[in-house]
Amino acid sequence: MKALILNEVKSPLVLAEREDPSANAGQAVVRLKAAALNRRDFWITQGMYPGVEAPCVLGSDGAGVVESIGLGVASSRAGKDVVINPGIGWGSDEAAQHGKFSILGMPNDGTFAERVVIPAAQLAEKPEHLSWTEAAALPLAGLTAYRAVFSQGGLLEGQTVLITGIGGGVAVFALQFALAAGAKALVTSSSPEKLARAASLGATAGANYKDEGWAAALGKEHGPVDLIIDSAGGEGYNDLLELVKPGGRVVNYGATAGPPRKLDMFKLFWKQLHLIGSTMGSPEDFAAMVKFVNEHQIKPVVDKVVPLSEGPELVASMADSPQFGKLVLEIDA
Repeated sequence: MKALILNEVKSPLVLAEREDPSANAGQAVVRLKAAALNRRDFWITQGMYPGVEAPCVLGSDGAGVVESIGLGVASSRAGKDVVINPGIGWGSDEAAQHGKFSILGMPNDGTFAERVVIPAAQLAEKPEHLSWTEAAALPLAGLTAYRAVFSQGGLLEGQTVLITGIGGGVAVFALQFALAAGAKALVTSSSPEKLARAASLGATAGANYKDEGWAAALGKEHGPVDLIIDSAGGEGYNDLLELVKPGGRVVNYGATAGPPRKLDMFKLFWKQLHLIGSTMGSPEDFAAMVKFVNEHQIKPVVDKVVPLSEGPELVASMADSPQFGKLVLEIDA
């Protein structure tokens, strides 16, 4: 089969031939129709991810057809259209993942290939209203957003949520999920174009976080904010503590801007805030996310689709975060 292979860190992915995988007991081989990129893939190529092992096939997200199954897998699963849950080995505790939890696409070969082998328990039926490229865009970012917004963030109808860094895959899903749940959504970005795109999806208001006093202005007009979904951290984190209402929640699923230099502890305890971490999601979260997408007929926002052969350039383009929504590789059209 053809696959995009990372032979060594800080080198481009290479399209090459790789041996077709086979299914052992409890596993299935999926013939992939499409795969989506995540920032994790870019970080791995740059050596900015812990425990990088090369050579490997990157890619956590994918959708396709079950081509073969191993012993112990129900024969009815063969030939099914599926999406892949890339979080493997969560464990039995809903509160947090097991120490052996891993994500498909390093160290285990991932979805930037014509086929992938994975435990059959990681497969869910593809939502019928989604195209292959839309379905491939759903799993990792959709799961991360769902857990952050609902399982950890506890967002309810009628509440107000602020989603930072709109444009990234998780942030866009968080916006779509919040709106579907009947919440009021605010967003931030440094790009006026991305703020406009978010407004077209239904965001009530947006702010450029590089503008002086943006948090105070947004809070005065649209506050109080019940929940903040943040992936950045960094120097602007105290602005979020200013925006969120007393007793409110701030959920972090990343720290792309690094840790806050001086966390305002006074605001934290005086406002009785809840600072909550969130990573990926459990199998129960994944099932609930797919059900939510089906019920609300949500379609992932796909920014760009290219063939598998153009994957190296597409991964490299993530250095500047130009996309709004997901970047997708078309594999078997």
